[in-house]
Amino acid sequence: MSGRILSHRLVPLLRTGLLARRLHNASARTGGLLRSDGGAALRGRAWPLGANAIHNVPAVRTISFARMLPKLAVKLAKIPTMLGGATVAGFAYFQYQATQAGIYAIDVFKRAGETAGDTASSLFSELQGMAEQTQRGWQKTTGDIEVPEWLQKILRFDEESQSNKGGSSGGGKEPKEARSGAAAAAAGAATGSALAYEDDDERSDKQAAEDDQMMLLTRKMIEIRNILQTVGQSNTLTLPSIVVIGSQSSGKSSVLEAIVGHEFLPKGSNMVTRRPIELTLVNTPNAQAEYGEFPALGLGKITDFSQVQRTLTDLNLAVPEKDCVTDDPIQLTIYSPNVPDLSLIDLPGYIQVAGEDQPPQLKQKISDLCDKYIQAPNVILAISAADVDLANSTALRASRRVDPRGERTIGVITKMDLVDPERGARMLADKKYPLRLGYVGVVSRIPPTTTLFSRGSGNITSAIMKNEHSYFSAHPSEFGSQSDVLVGVNTLRNKLMHVLEQTMASSLAGTRDAISQELEEATYEFKVQYNDRPLSAESYLAESLDSFKHSFKAFAENFGRPQVREMLKNELDQRVMDILAHRYWNRPVDDLTSALPEVDPLSDLPKADPESLYWHRKLDASTSSLTKLGIGRLATTVVANAIQTHVDRLLADSTFAAHPYAQKQIVDASTSILNDRFFSTSDQVENCIKPYKFEIEVEDPEWTKGRENVSKVLKDELRACEAALKRVEDNIGKRKIRDVMGFVDKVRKGELVLEGDGAVGAGGFSAALLSKGRESIFLRDRADLIKMRLLAIRSKQCATKKNKYYCPEIFLDVVADKLTSTAVLFLNVELLSEFYYNFPRELDLRLGRHLSDAEIERFAREDPRIRRHLDVIRKKELLELALQKIESIRQLDGRSSLHRGGKERPALAKEQRGRGWTLF
Repeated sequence: MSGRILSHRLVPLLRTGLLARRLHNASARTGGLLRSDGGAALRGRAWPLGANAIHNVPAVRTISFARMLPKLAVKLAKIPTMLGGATVAGFAYFQYQATQAGIYAIDVFKRAGETAGDTASSLFSELQGMAEQTQRGWQKTTGDIEVPEWLQKILRFDEESQSNKGGSSGGGKEPKEARSGAAAAAAGAATGSALAYEDDDERSDKQAAEDDQMMLLTRKMIEIRNILQTVGQSNTLTLPSIVVIGSQSSGKSSVLEAIVGHEFLPKGSNMVTRRPIELTLVNTPNAQAEYGEFPALGLGKITDFSQVQRTLTDLNLAVPEKDCVTDDPIQLTIYSPNVPDLSLIDLPGYIQVAGEDQPPQLKQKISDLCDKYIQAPNVILAISAADVDLANSTALRASRRVDPRGERTIGVITKMDLVDPERGARMLADKKYPLRLGYVGVVSRIPPTTTLFSRGSGNITSAIMKNEHSYFSAHPSEFGSQSDVLVGVNTLRNKLMHVLEQTMASSLAGTRDAISQELEEATYEFKVQYNDRPLSAESYLAESLDSFKHSFKAFAENFGRPQVREMLKNELDQRVMDILAHRYWNRPVDDLTSALPEVDPLSDLPKADPESLYWHRKLDASTSSLTKLGIGRLATTVVANAIQTHVDRLLADSTFAAHPYAQKQIVDASTSILNDRFFSTSDQVENCIKPYKFEIEVEDPEWTKGRENVSKVLKDELRACEAALKRVEDNIGKRKIRDVMGFVDKVRKGELVLEGDGAVGAGGFSAALLSKGRESIFLRDRADLIKMRLLAIRSKQCATKKNKYYCPEIFLDVVADKLTSTAVLFLNVELLSEFYYNFPRELDLRLGRHLSDAEIERFAREDPRIRRHLDVIRKKELLELALQKIESIRQLDGRSSLHRGGKERPALAKEQRGRGWTLF
């Protein structure tokens, strides 16, 4: 009978699942080793109607797989790891099972001399290995794909059968998983999933309720510990954690990763762990996802544990190499249905000799850091490798210094598979270095995968425990239930939970008293210093924003059209002075050359011909320079700068002065509004003053007003010139500066002939003195000229507008006034009104709804006075919350004791005290 015919006969039967179910049922009845009638049951299964029974085949010839194997290889090679979905993976699962079943069915009949029981057992083992291999591929392929419920049931079928089968291949003896049944049951509930090789716990309802209560108490105490850690005011306000210490390469990271179920700790060839890692495990029994959070970093939920590992590596490597280690902890919380509620602290590993690229004091630094954390009341988890004698264990030596009696130290022996089982058992039962809490042996390294499908990013705890079971069950006399030693990661989990619960419970009563005392002090401080005034970051921000808006409103009421007009007119007056200085007045003396005679000096203007083209063109050019100055851009710039200056002044006088972030937001808000309105406003102003660029009509009242205003401006200019000349005289000396000025005047008039240009000095005066002399002559001549023009403006010649060419100062002032009046109208409408309307709303957007709670909190804490106030309130609230949780634990424990009642109560109370349940 050919292999093709046999496969054709087997496929319909295997697709129905009947053969697989029969094999699973047979294994469940036999407890792991198939009885002789198991094979008979298999042989008794009839083939489909119309087919010959396989045992009636007269002859069996050698099967040729020349055609079957290439097809199977091609099919397996075409299955991409990331392409599989529910349908593809399911098809591969059943096809692979059918093929394997056919192969091993042929092997059954080829080995006619073997018993039927052994054949069925071998067949079932191979089918189980195939299912596990396919399951791992399925996990990697569909890690992020939601699988239908019916397919999930099919894929869980093999796991359930395997769990029911138990550890039958280990010689009939299970490794000792825990000494306390209650603690084991609690840890089983914490992990939320049964391991493939473990027996299910058979607990009574009362026992299950007590275990659930222990889980609840442990979680509540961890919550209290986190609250007190946030307060962080006193060493008395602490609850114990489990501190993990050990030498480098002792397996410390592997133990923690086995407990968590993921590779997440930093790894590297050099020293990578440089900061303590405060690890909080939170059991989420109803959750499907596992994720980690860094509370201090605000990165949110991280479901990819390789990302957690990269983040931890970056945070550790950020420590400078010259320091190598620091006591600044990294806080990490992991939420998973597969972890127990634990509080762990991972520390840098001990070293014996500092490396060439490490500071020589590194060994002492690590020792001091570990000594800081292993003080009471923390529980010490001392990690030692099995291939190192306990006498040389650095972790045990360090724990012995602070815990000489070993009352709060748990010894963990890793790498148990690297030594003889007898030596490993002697280490676990060690009497030479006894610990009150005992030793636990583990094989916590992750077993390598050599199958078609990789392990992927799923939970690794099951694989580690299965590897441990395979090793420990192979040596029942050393590690079995009668050996009185503790082995296995699951046992370690149970023990950690039980010890942490006991240690926390023993510390809780004293912590409650310390919390009450701290709460009284915080309440007294809150009442005396702050008069019981409630304050929050949100209310402080709202009050600060309202106060700033009130100040801005007062500014807006006092800064309107009159103020803008005055400010813009002053700016244009200065531009008029610049134009007059450029076209009419004297210029600075740049050198000592003789001054060229002026053709038409300003002193001849009152006697000039009324029709003189020279003076007409000079005034027209000056007027054009003023009107084509770019009044729109100039006026908008002046007003925008004034508004921004006022906003800055309001900021300096407000509570926002101590808040850089808020200052930036307010300045950005005002700048953005002004920038948005700048170009449209300047264009509007420029368009409206365009008629003045071609013709300007002057009325008599305007002339009179301009005459009065320009007199004030010229007097201010005169005072400025005289003040500048006085400063030069005071700096150099009045007599000396007059001597220098006399020398320069003679040279410029030609009375003295100067050899050279005087760049290095002349006439016995240095170059610096000659420069000051030229500056003084310029200021003196400017003052004399302004005095002359003041007299001209007051004369009858400048009393009427028809003589505007004789009085250019008055005419230019009238033009500047017209430009100012026109520009102010549009500045008020286009810029001021829009700014006053939009600015408060922009503040609400940037400093109100726009900010997150964290940003509001950070804003409030920028002010030291407010930060102290908030710290007192927060401390008071956290202490009250911690005290409430402690009271709730006390009530929960009291109700449990009352519920037990009756005759059982004394016995249960005694058991409870032994287990550390009595908290108060």
